[in-house]
Amino acid sequence: MTRGLGDVIPAPGEVRPDAAADFTIDSGTRISAAAGTEHVAEHLAAALRPATGYDLPVGGASLDAGAVAPGVIALAVDAALGSEAYRMEISPGGIVLTGGDPAGVFYGVQTLRQLLPAEIYAGVPRRVTWTVPGGTISDRPRFSYRSGMLDVARHFFTVAEVKSYLDTLVQFKINHLHLHLTDDQGWRIEIDSWPKLTAISGGEGTGVDGAGPGFYTKADYAELVAYAADRFVTIVPEIDMPGHVNAAQVAYPELTTDGIAPEPRTDVEVGYSSLVAAKEETYAFADDILREIAALTPGPYIHIGGDEALVTTAEDYRTFIERLLPLVVKHGKRPLGWHEMASADLPPTTIVQYWRIEATDDGTARAAAAGHKVIMSPADHTYLDMKYAADTTPGLDWAGLVSVEKAYAWDPADRLPGVTEESLLGVEAPLWSETLRTLADAQTMTFPRLPAIAEIGWSPRETHNWESFRTRLAACAPRWQAQGVAFHPAPEINWPH
Repeated sequence: MTRGLGDVIPAPGEVRPDAAADFTIDSGTRISAAAGTEHVAEHLAAALRPATGYDLPVGGASLDAGAVAPGVIALAVDAALGSEAYRMEISPGGIVLTGGDPAGVFYGVQTLRQLLPAEIYAGVPRRVTWTVPGGTISDRPRFSYRSGMLDVARHFFTVAEVKSYLDTLVQFKINHLHLHLTDDQGWRIEIDSWPKLTAISGGEGTGVDGAGPGFYTKADYAELVAYAADRFVTIVPEIDMPGHVNAAQVAYPELTTDGIAPEPRTDVEVGYSSLVAAKEETYAFADDILREIAALTPGPYIHIGGDEALVTTAEDYRTFIERLLPLVVKHGKRPLGWHEMASADLPPTTIVQYWRIEATDDGTARAAAAGHKVIMSPADHTYLDMKYAADTTPGLDWAGLVSVEKAYAWDPADRLPGVTEESLLGVEAPLWSETLRTLADAQTMTFPRLPAIAEIGWSPRETHNWESFRTRLAACAPRWQAQGVAFHPAPEINWPH
């Protein structure tokens, strides 16, 4: 079944359909790749070959004076389009997909895949012709930072599971994956200078209810970083401090006030642990951790958490943050943290991530006024661990119930007074794992709400339309089924039978 040219998520900025210009993918179709797009071409071929059964050979560029050779899907780069932007021209003779950079070509490929029938995701060869609707799409992101977050501290997800999760996110043009690596219930990243962090707090019995053991070796983490980069995704590691540190203090009692190790915690309570702002051991620990994480992470950001430090006095909190953030800068990274840290004096490059449900936040507004960029993650719209409805499982409900419509019914530039479009770096959809036990649980809580956040982060504000979105979202169901991705059958969506 031929899809409409604009029937994709996120909604493209400009769509000009041409019903007489459909292109057919058949046994003679080949893919050409201009310099810099070769690995994107291989991604496209790898996605289409299993379902079409066609060879789809990949070769050099096949553009002559801007015209595509017959039967070719041609990938090209034109920097004038801008970072991550793309233009796709579909005609009976072929497809020309031009990106402002290789990432833009990759995002155009995600659009192209959605324009094909759901069977294209199944990997079962069907030697039939595959029709792409004709016309032109011109598209670019609204925000440069579009992120998902996966909590691997409360429940550990393996390298293979994170890769699978990431592959579903990039289909909606997500370009960052924030990994919450440490918390009270577990420490999930190997640190050579403090080896007991994983030896004691990364093994059996860790995680909520003791059901989430495991950690990443440095080689594991490097593998995830490389896999993400190949899909134009930046990994953002989070080491949560000064609160959420019980697992670290179990392993190293010298990080506590009295030098006595606390009991391991596997419950879901928050706010009871804190590093000691007055101890030099605290900053030696933080410096070592940040140095090793920075060396492992080619991306520009390190997330330092900073939330829910409820037993840290306001004075100690400011002291800690104002000593910690310069360490991030010293190791060549840009500090990112939850909005509580806006109560302290922040280095100029610091990014503030707002996560609460209140209608106002003076600290975040002050940070924006001082020129700091803001990422919006209000829990009552973006937290993927919230229940869809009162009777859905898994999930929590402290921020309220978050239906698909509620996940879509907000705008980042309107969320907080004093935080305008110009202050925004982007949006993120966090998934906390207290109630998760499997990858299927993570997928069910993510889909179908993640596409709503993705569209808010990518598409022009004027394209946001609930009725249009819910219609386009319904078409995702057969694709997810073909990929084996679990999702919640939200009743407000008219899913196909």
